[in-house]
Amino acid sequence: MTPPEAPQDGTNATTGDTAPAVSLRLAVLTKRADFQRASRAKRVATPGFILQMRPRRAGEPSDAPIRVGFTCSKKVGNAVARNRAKRRLREIARLTLPHRGRAGMDYVFVGRREATATLPFAHLLADLERALDTLHGVKK
Repeated sequence: MTPPEAPQDGTNATTGDTAPAVSLRLAVLTKRADFQRASRAKRVATPGFILQMRPRRAGEPSDAPIRVGFTCSKKVGNAVARNRAKRRLREIARLTLPHRGRAGMDYVFVGRREATATLPFAHLLADLERALDTLHGVKK
């Protein structure tokens, strides 16, 4: 099997205005203390998930402009359901936060029982945009 030929006119194979996937990778929260700080911050509950947002202080390490965390308790379901819910939350965050998130913020997504894994994907995306508008104080 031979690889496909590159375009001869000098154009790239990718089109559109999206940045390459490498630059869209978000820094992930892993420390329990970060999740606990976010749980005391502003939050918005949507039918598909709960979104918590916390501004980082000046003294905190800032390895990335936007950091994001994902959590699903056993109430969400068994391991298969929790993993599916977190995969879906990671994808909506990857698609939306680089463009709509604010630098210096930590965002934590909390999965909801029988909703995060089953709602239509477009519904989750719309929920995230509404939640970000609410948290950022955007009037519509």
